[in-house]
This record gives sequence, C-alpha cells and structure tokens, in this order.
Amino acid sequence: METKNLSDYIRQLREQADMPLRKLAALLDIDQSTLSKLERGERPINRQMLPIIAKTFNVDEKELVIRFMSKQVAYQLVDEKYAKDILLAAEEEIKYIKNQK
Repeated sequence: METKNLSDYIRQLREQADMPLRKLAALLDIDQSTLSKLERGERPINRQMLPIIAKTFNVDEKELVIRFMSKQVAYQLVDEKYAKDILLAAEEEIKYIKNQK
C-alpha cells in the first residue's frame, strides 16, 4: 500500500489508469464534483463504492475495505484513553459473535 489515506489512494488509482473524473463518477453513479470532494477527503466514501472501485482498477477489495473500516474505527477511538484495550476487546467480541452464528 503506497498511500495510507483511502481518498488519496482512489485518486492515485484513477490517475494511474489515466481515467477522467467524469468516467469514474459515472461508474460510481455520482456527479463529478462529488467524486472530486471524495478524492480530496472533503466527503466520506460510501462503503458500497468499494467493490466498484476494486473491479474498475483491478485491485483487491480487501485492501480497500481495510482502509475504509480502519478509518471508521480510528475516528471512533481517536480520543479514547483506552483505545488499544478497546481494540483488543473488540477483537474478542468479534470472535464471540462469530462463534454464536
């Protein structure tokens, strides 16, 4: 992963593919100005866009999801004193929930 920020990464993928904003915006069913704001980090990226982006640029959807979800979790925990402990507890909770299914 070259860049850490999902917005920057999407812009990087689009530019490397020499794809205009309008074309990717059309694939994502959003307008060009919205895509521009997404790439600048001024608007949040929608989770449902990730499979389309992965397919369009032939990248691993898992990587996109990890970038997306880690940002969501980070924003929730950024001001928490016990963030690391919360993450460890959440990992255990996920295991518990999966075992219940």
